[in-house]
Amino acid sequence: MSSASRVPHLARLAIAAAWLAALALPPASADPLPARNGFPSQTVKFISPFPPGGGNDATARLVTTRLPEIMGQAAVVDNRGGAGGNIGAKAVAESRPDGYTVLTSQVSIMAVNPVLYASAGFDPVKNFVPITQINAAPLALVVDANSALKRFADLAAKARAAPGKVTYATPGNGTLSHLVGVVLAKDNGIGMTHVPYKGAGPALADLLGGQVDVLVTSTASVAGLVQSGKLRVLAVTSPRRIGVFAKVPTLEELGYAGARFEDWYGFFAPAGTPPERVAYLNEAIVRTLHLPEVTKLVNDGGSEVVANSSEAFAVQLKQDIDRWSRIVKLSGAKAD
Repeated sequence: MSSASRVPHLARLAIAAAWLAALALPPASADPLPARNGFPSQTVKFISPFPPGGGNDATARLVTTRLPEIMGQAAVVDNRGGAGGNIGAKAVAESRPDGYTVLTSQVSIMAVNPVLYASAGFDPVKNFVPITQINAAPLALVVDANSALKRFADLAAKARAAPGKVTYATPGNGTLSHLVGVVLAKDNGIGMTHVPYKGAGPALADLLGGQVDVLVTSTASVAGLVQSGKLRVLAVTSPRRIGVFAKVPTLEELGYAGARFEDWYGFFAPAGTPPERVAYLNEAIVRTLHLPEVTKLVNDGGSEVVANSSEAFAVQLKQDIDRWSRIVKLSGAKAD
């Protein structure tokens, strides 16, 4: 294997190692939740609409690793990537509403994609019932640790000097990461070429392999590599920052207009799922998120645990749909 061809391979190994380390949870006692009216009586499947290695997948596995201790049944992750998360979301929307198929989703899929795509294949309100919001966090703009870009000012200067020459990777068209680049170009004159991937994992591999200049993604996707010194963070998109991101400047603090973006992950059941099963899943997942070891790993990933009620999450979803629909329409951004 040539040295050139080994770079992406080694990058993928580094990503996998960081991701597996984040899932190496120490044993601790969980508070079991007895089944209610026979539910659950079989494995609960969590659809992650991106490939392994990104924040969505890692967050889903963080919960499913410990959830079986609480609900007494297995919990597995099924990765169905593609179309910026639309394929996996559509699969859950069309699945049997019995509580045994759950979507691990995020704000870009539920609040952005239905406007950004001509046909996302699902309606975030009509086709789903919110279970609970897992976390809230900024997005991060990161570069390889060896990059000549030391600060966000360096990136801005290079992009303005040669519009379109700087490449920025994202987990896909229609993601919140994509919109960060749109806003930076439209409102702040920082024009970069968008390189969409099918998830953060492949994008990270190419960033570490030198194929792209910058990556915009969730803090959960890159926290381990930032902590290990393989990546450097230039900026984040909201003041809600902890862990290795605590001292990183926000785009707003650096003077960039309209660049406050907050990401979240959450769980959704198909519309029509019995309310008592949604309530059971909410309680089981909330207990899991409040386990000290799980909370710590969420925090280490640069996020804060939310673990709210189904009703509160529905309110948050509606607010985000209203906000991001306006932003997408104003930006003129479209995805195929």
